Amino acid sequence: MEGMTLTTFALVRHGQTDWNAQRRLQGSTDIPLNDVGRGQARDAVALLSEGMWDAIVSSPLSRAAETADLIAAGLGLTVTRRVPELTERSFGPAEGLQAGPELEALRIPGGFRGAESDDEAANRGLAALEGLAGEFPGGRVLVVAHGTLLRVSLSRAIGRTLDSIENAALNLAHHHPVDGWQLEYFNGERVLADVQG
Repeated sequence: MEGMTLTTFALVRHGQTDWNAQRRLQGSTDIPLNDVGRGQARDAVALLSEGMWDAIVSSPLSRAAETADLIAAGLGLTVTRRVPELTERSFGPAEGLQAGPELEALRIPGGFRGAESDDEAANRGLAALEGLAGEFPGGRVLVVAHGTLLRVSLSRAIGRTLDSIENAALNLAHHHPVDGWQLEYFNGERVLADVQG
């Protein structure tokens, strides 16, 4: 049956951290959730309780790992594993900086000096997601990762540039081995499929 190979992904950015609140680039720096972020993770349980999940995976960085643990606990499930390829895009020397001259000085086309490029992060993230689709064909997979990694990977998957992904909001995408990716929800809003441009 055709529908059996459609793998459904909930793609959730971790809850808030102090660096998010201060608008600092985190990248691969391991900044923990704050109490607001823990609350957001617990609130996300209600959004994700619609169906059973065949697997829950997360980035190994603590902000994503703890978000996944809190969501899994709320759903009465356990996290299947941490996936290193889902770590946030590395921003290199730009990590920890806020918008301003210091950050601008590091900016180059496609990213920052000494950092992973948009393309590199998108390739890595999308390969990780497609690997999970291959592992759980026709299944439902809950992925807790990072804003930039999810944004560039999803943008690559559907062929258009997406806006920033909010902390702990619901993003729902479907993967088909032949037809590719379709985005159903983005930042908690239903995305109408096949809108004529």
